[in-house]
Amino acid sequence: MPDEYQGAFATYVARVPDGNIITILQAQFEATRELLAPLTAAQVTARPKPDDWNIIQVVGHIADTERVFAYRALRFARNDPTPLPGFDQDLFVNNADFETRDLASVLAEFGAVRTATIALLSNLPEAAWLRRGVASSHTMSVRAMAYAIAGHELHHVTDFRERYQVAG
Repeated sequence: MPDEYQGAFATYVARVPDGNIITILQAQFEATRELLAPLTAAQVTARPKPDDWNIIQVVGHIADTERVFAYRALRFARNDPTPLPGFDQDLFVNNADFETRDLASVLAEFGAVRTATIALLSNLPEAAWLRRGVASSHTMSVRAMAYAIAGHELHHVTDFRERYQVAG
């Protein structure tokens, strides 16, 4: 699969364990929810550094990024040759007002996004998984996009444990 993605996506794809990507995506959300749901309001609003996002903002960012990546997968799966632009993650987070919401609300939204992603990916014809498109000036397959979704979440779960000191 390394010929199906380029650039920064490699670090995300490399994080994903072997197995059925749909099963991985289903289990991942539950594991992330279980990791974060018990945290206190003080824990989810704390920032490792003053300019860092808090946990609620990171969860919102994961959901927004998944929306963007799933949209790209949809376009590629439908054989749309139109190159897709990148997106500014800081702009998205700064304009989402995630920090005004509680964690349960943002996790519920993330769960809805994940459910939609799984519905999309679960119903793709086999041939669609290898279709490619261009996003952020990089060529990627639908399959690589699905792995990037999973790997992006894993990247932030590692961050929750290491930088935000979330035990679990």
